Amino acid sequence: MKSIQAIADKTAIGLSFVCTVHCLALPFSAVFLPAFTALNLGDEAFHLWMLIAVIPTSLIALTIGCKKHNSFRVVLLGVAGLSMLIASAVLGHAVLGEIGEKLLTVFGAGLIAAGHLLNHRLCRRANCECHS
Repeated sequence: MKSIQAIADKTAIGLSFVCTVHCLALPFSAVFLPAFTALNLGDEAFHLWMLIAVIPTSLIALTIGCKKHNSFRVVLLGVAGLSMLIASAVLGHAVLGEIGEKLLTVFGAGLIAAGHLLNHRLCRRANCECHS
């Protein structure tokens, strides 16, 4: 049976992917599929809902992984990525500009995903039952 850490790692990686796709693909989909504009996916509420999902999921998985593997790199990557996502959501395109907001969000999501991938690899290397 998979542990909470394994589920949280995979969920956080998936959420990071969704966040990245949202930032990169939304402008193209709005041009090619105008019906998407009615969904308000570009709205700031989407960023807040993603943060509400990503922050606890990532903190749970990365904290458990850090305690289990004594690897602070896992937490450092995750905290750096979360900080970037929070900064991007708080500052928004009004301060960072549209490109700056997207770059900060995509880079932050990438760092979070890297932290979870490292966590996953450490579990596999240690033959943890949680990721089998």
